[in-house]
Amino acid sequence: MTIKKYVSENKKEVTLSIEERFDFSLHQSFRNSYVNCEQQNTVFNIDLSNTSYMDSSALGMILLLKDHADKLQGNVVILKPSDSVNKILEIAQFHRLMTIEN
Repeated sequence: MTIKKYVSENKKEVTLSIEERFDFSLHQSFRNSYVNCEQQNTVFNIDLSNTSYMDSSALGMILLLKDHADKLQGNVVILKPSDSVNKILEIAQFHRLMTIEN
C-alpha cells in the first residue's frame, strides 16, 4: 500500500495516487501528502485507478482533504475509481460533494 504524490510545475495541481488498499493504515501518510500544500486554488486529484479496496476510514480521509481544499478555495477530484470503489463512493453520495471522473 503506497501513496504516490505528483505536484504540477505551477503547484496548482496535486495528484495523490493510491495503490491497492485505501484504509486506515494510510491515514498518516495520506495526511502528510497534502497538509503542507498551502497554494490557493489548488486542485487535489485522488487517482483511484489502482485502488482495489476502500473502507469508511478512507471516505473520512477524503473528507478531511476536502476541508483542507475548501480552506484554500480549491477542489478535490476523484479520478478513475474501479467499479467496486465507485459503488462505495455512490453509496456515500460523494458525487454530491466533489467531481468523480470515471
